Amino acid sequence: MNRDMLEGQWTQLKGRVRERWGKLTDDDLDRIAGKRDQLIGTIQQKYGAARDAAAKEVSDFEAKLEQKSAASSH
Repeated sequence: MNRDMLEGQWTQLKGRVRERWGKLTDDDLDRIAGKRDQLIGTIQQKYGAARDAAAKEVSDFEAKLEQKSAASSH
């Protein structure tokens, strides 16, 4: 998923992000506003994760979204 897609669909994706990372608050989600680096940084802060681990989690999350998007477009 490219960065523009995450940012462009942020309103629709906030619920899924909240399901995946339940410690994120509405204020966190508003502050993140679809920005990938901001999401990674917030995950680091809330979960005490290393940056690389948080980035991998976000990449995995994006890959799953792409798979669902591709499956639903067929």
